[in-house]
Amino acid sequence: MVLELFKKPKYVTIRQEGKREIPEGLWVKCPRCEEIVYNKDLLKNLKVCPKCGFHFRLTAAERLDFTLDEGSFVEYDADLVADNPLDFPGYPEKLAEARQVTGLAEAIITGEGTIAGHRTIIGVMDPRFIMASMGAAVGEKIVRAVERACERRLPLIIFVASGGARMQEGVVALLQMARTASAIKRLDDAGLLYIPVLTDPTTGGVSASFGMLGDIILAEPGALIGFTGPRVIEQTIKQKLPEGFQRAEFLQEHGMIDLVVPRPKMRETLARILKLHEWRRRYADGA
Repeated sequence: MVLELFKKPKYVTIRQEGKREIPEGLWVKCPRCEEIVYNKDLLKNLKVCPKCGFHFRLTAAERLDFTLDEGSFVEYDADLVADNPLDFPGYPEKLAEARQVTGLAEAIITGEGTIAGHRTIIGVMDPRFIMASMGAAVGEKIVRAVERACERRLPLIIFVASGGARMQEGVVALLQMARTASAIKRLDDAGLLYIPVLTDPTTGGVSASFGMLGDIILAEPGALIGFTGPRVIEQTIKQKLPEGFQRAEFLQEHGMIDLVVPRPKMRETLARILKLHEWRRRYADGA
């Protein structure tokens, strides 16, 4: 929660005489209610607007910081990155720009950590990295996370946020839908817990694969969840769609997800589920 607090502030110059320089980024405007919020207060509230409850998007580092026990995270496969399998023009430059802007090697961070003392394998997608699209490297990191969960007999949690399959990798990216779905099936066959947490946005090939295959599917309030945009669907089925039909609350109401959990309660909710899963495993093992 202190990720942003120690950064050196940038300053903007106020040209009016007698005015002092003011640090840039001290205040944030909520896109829903347009309330002006002090940035440090927003961070203390886990980037949830204190007035209307709007959930700002998080970086992968912020998500890990807000969710895991301090100092418990160990990253896996940090050097696993995408290449350019189809020689797509401009793709290497786009990857380089995403890495420079985000400081990440790929659109997902995977590793192992604890939540209230309960050990888990975890993956967190970062929408700043080419909209957290799923290419070969993202698919491979998820498959490896599943394999580690099976080896260590640990539950798997993935915070999902994605625009779908990565178009620059074409069919190679689309194949990751089958690879990740198959991996999740192996986790299920091993009797292990998988919890996808759907955040804004969860769309395309990610929502159509590992995003919606959990034992318990959670979502953040107001998260956009769906395969394709409402305009495309309306043009295809020639019907007017209900208001908010691709939002988390609508999906919970219609049985597509299990629970919408506000961010301040997410860590507590995950800890409770992990604890119940541990009890279940011990009972099954006759402990």
